[in-house]
Amino acid sequence: MDKFLQTFARYVLDKKLNITAQRLTIAESFFKSEKHLTAEELYLVVKNFDPSIGQTTVYRTLKLLCDSGLAREIQLGNTSINYEKNYDTEHHDHLICESCGKIIEVTDQSIEFLQNKLAEKHGFTLTTHVLNLYGLCKECHENREHLLNNKKKYFLKKY
Repeated sequence: MDKFLQTFARYVLDKKLNITAQRLTIAESFFKSEKHLTAEELYLVVKNFDPSIGQTTVYRTLKLLCDSGLAREIQLGNTSINYEKNYDTEHHDHLICESCGKIIEVTDQSIEFLQNKLAEKHGFTLTTHVLNLYGLCKECHENREHLLNNKKKYFLKKY
């Protein structure tokens, strides 16, 4: 069993809860994912492995994963809460495409430095922060430009 699954199992036992096959399936699916998942997306993944797993079990397991420190909730601009791993990663920020939903994790020490300087300037002690930058990914930007150019050509031909 992978070390994060073991950590999760220990946490569940410490809380005097049962380690069920369903909880382990959900946790393992979450750990294997390379994406920022919503609870609904994780539910769709795990029901392929075990159709008896309900959405409520997924939500409760995600809460346990967050409480254990192995996952964290993040808001990425859509109406749903997303979850990402909160272990074996350095702090990162997000670039989020408003068209296709693509999420790129970025780390930039100059941003970290500026945030610390800003906090220091105002006598503020940072404990954590979230930086999400919204725009268009390269592919969506190029597609939009292509569509706009075709509309211009059509308009000019027509008139």
